[in-house]
Formats: sequence, C-alpha cells, structure tokens
Amino acid sequence: MKHTFSVTIFLILLFMVSHLVGLFVIKNYLPEEKSLPLKIEKPQFEEKTAYIPIIITIIITTIFALILLKFRAMKIWKIWFFFSVFICLTISFSAFMKEKIAIFISLILALLKSFKPNIIIHNLTEVFIYGGLASIFVPVLNLFSVIILLLAISIYDMIAVWKTKHMINLAKFQAESNVFAGLFIPYNKSVKTKTINENKPVKSESKQAVLGGGDIGFTLLFSGVIFKTFGFLPAIIVSFTTTIALLLLFLFADNKKFYPAMPFLTIGCLIGLGIVKLIF
Repeated sequence: MKHTFSVTIFLILLFMVSHLVGLFVIKNYLPEEKSLPLKIEKPQFEEKTAYIPIIITIIITTIFALILLKFRAMKIWKIWFFFSVFICLTISFSAFMKEKIAIFISLILALLKSFKPNIIIHNLTEVFIYGGLASIFVPVLNLFSVIILLLAISIYDMIAVWKTKHMINLAKFQAESNVFAGLFIPYNKSVKTKTINENKPVKSESKQAVLGGGDIGFTLLFSGVIFKTFGFLPAIIVSFTTTIALLLLFLFADNKKFYPAMPFLTIGCLIGLGIVKLIF
C-alpha cells in the first residue's frame, strides 16, 4: 500500500469531491452565452482538434517550469502559482456567488495558499481550482479530442516519471518552494525493525501523500466532456470509475516507488465511458 489506509481514503474522498464540485462549476459555464469572469474569453478551438493547442500549451508551461527549476527561481514560481490559483478560484467561486465577492475571496485564498500556506487552505482550494480550469476547456472539447488528450498525457506521464524523471524533480521543487499543485497530506508512519523476538515500532517517520493537480484536472476534463455529451449521471459514473482506479493504484502501489497516475486514471475513465455507452 502506498500510504496508510486512513490517509488513502481521505485522499480518495478529496479527489471525488473535487470532481463533484468541478462538474457543478462546469455546468454553470457550459451554455455558450455564459461568459467567464474577469473578462476571460473562452478558447475558440475546433472540437475535433482542440487537443493540439492544449498539448502545445502543456509543453510550453512544462518547459517554463523546468527553467524555473534549473535556476531555483522560487519567487517567480510563487507569483506564477498565485495568479493561476487566483484565476481558477475566481472562475469556480463565481458559479456559486456574485463575481465581485468571488474575486475578493479568491484573492485572499490565493495569497494565503501561495505565500502563507497551511494544509487546510491548500487542500480546500484544490477542491475548487480544477472546476475553474476545466470550465475554460470543456466547451471546446469533444469525446474524440479529450480521449486523444488523455492518451497523450498518459504517455507523457510515463516518460516523465519512469524515463526522464523530471516530473519527480518538479514535484520536489514544488515541495521546496512550499507550494504544490495538487492534493497534499502529510502524516506520520510507524517504522518497524526486526528484533530477535518480535517486530517493534521504533520511530515515527514523516511521510507525504500527494496527488498531482494534472491527475485531477485532466480526468475532470474527461468527466466534463461526458457531462456535456451524455448528461450528469453518466459523468458521475465516469468520475466514480476513475476514483476506483486511483484507489486501486494506491492500494497496490509500492510505497518506495514513484508511479505515473495518469495511465491508470485514463483506464478508469475509459472503463467508465464503456459503462456509459452500454447503459445510455
């Protein structure tokens, strides 16, 4: 098991709640006439090829992040992180309240998250961030393009974790800067050593349970497109099967190894799609 059972269940619940909140936010912005706050324009992509500019954007932002990593540019990373969080939270909160109030709350939370972080603020904002991000791109994606996007991201994730390992370095860099894009739960785990007579816990080891923001964001994009194509219940089914895939990964993973989550989550998404196709 990757983490303790209680920590694993908590992480899984946060993932599912992020999807549920995200689907509600996406629903608010799906009508073409519904505009985004902060005068943000929805992308004007062709649905069949929307995955191409999105992948290009991911490549560019990854290169920029690697440059920041190389030069240890913590301040620039935090400023970039702040603006990203502020925009996504504003979009998300505006689905629940008036835009001016959403902007004010988002500004306070983004400042705290970026410059005075704590575990509660960090994970609370993570639940809302990805609905805001997905609301920008779901309207311009169709089922074909989002499947291609998931497959491409899964391949990239495997290369970045198992081959080049730069994703691991980026995660460590984020931890050093004290800001992390994704769910983050620190905990203590008892470490046992063998004695002649029995195994006894001799110390408590600090551990971290993390789930990258991309793992939440890309799967939510898929569920959002399912919502747009088939309806709310099918989207819930896909989010549920994806959550089960994540749970199985955590249950059977070696706690001493790093794993790319996206290939496993993509399988969960596609299984959910298959179920939806059979039922609906």
